[in-house]
Amino acid sequence: MVRKDTFSSALKAAIPVMAGYVGIGVPCGIMESSVGLNALMAFAVSMTFYSGAGQFMVSSMWLAGNPVSAIVASVSFVNTRQMLYSTAFAPYFAGVKKWLTFLFSATVTDESFGVNMGLFRQGGWRPAQATLVNLLCMTTWALSNSVGVLIGDALSIPTAIASFAMTSIFICLLVTQKFDRTNIVVVVASFVGVFLFKLIGLSGAAILLGACLGVACGMLFRRIGGHRELV
Repeated sequence: MVRKDTFSSALKAAIPVMAGYVGIGVPCGIMESSVGLNALMAFAVSMTFYSGAGQFMVSSMWLAGNPVSAIVASVSFVNTRQMLYSTAFAPYFAGVKKWLTFLFSATVTDESFGVNMGLFRQGGWRPAQATLVNLLCMTTWALSNSVGVLIGDALSIPTAIASFAMTSIFICLLVTQKFDRTNIVVVVASFVGVFLFKLIGLSGAAILLGACLGVACGMLFRRIGGHRELV
């Protein structure tokens, strides 16, 4: 049984993320509708796969006609960051029951990571509260996807516009970043890399290869001492 104060504190912390997930989950559901998922399937996928970027990528790349191997590789590459997120919480889950640790680790996202990490560092934040934040966010995401599918079934939305939703999400993520020299190097190198890989005919793997090139250039730039914040 979850205590009332535990639930209320978790809900208060999760509300900003939940509100954001409604705005992103509905267009994601519209895209999933365009690839043939119904509302129940979208809910099930969201509660098990639970990767906003991954779900956008699968739908967008499928609509673009990319091979399954490229979709799997791209989504796997993007989601590797989740392992780092869970590892960062290890000190706060020492002595916690394994099932709770597993549940928390399986439901961490970019947004809930930021919320929970900030609260853990402030002190007084417990694993049960952090896990509730994750579950509330995940449920909101799944319901928003289902609503999006219902809207997508009712409205005729051009595939070209639906597939641009993925690009728009990453543009939003990009402009909200705190830019320093390393980030600028990564962005420019990734952009140039994707352009060049497409130019030589590697359209299916261009995004993945461009992202790898950007990360490699960023690591190299930081290693030679060029990291210094601009703002």
